[in-house]
Amino acid sequence: MEVNVHHAKTNLSKLIAAAESGEEVIIARNGKPVVKLVLVAPPVRKSRKHLRGSGIGKIWTADDWDSDETNLAIQKLFEGEEDDLIYPETRSK
Repeated sequence: MEVNVHHAKTNLSKLIAAAESGEEVIIARNGKPVVKLVLVAPPVRKSRKHLRGSGIGKIWTADDWDSDETNLAIQKLFEGEEDDLIYPETRSK
């Protein structure tokens, strides 16, 4: 289908629909073809590794991750008492 610029401006939605359905749409100025409407390729889908939820089953936590002992150990590390945890043999008896 070949249309002039004025027709293209007033019927752009219809021309886009025609191009989407596979029809060749050419826009002409003064009877000379200048533009062809073509369908753009659909976007490439991202690989599954970048999608939300793709880490399910790949990450685990220890059963005691929130136990009193673990929380106390973390607290000691933050308060500067890490020598008791890292080097237990240096503890005074």
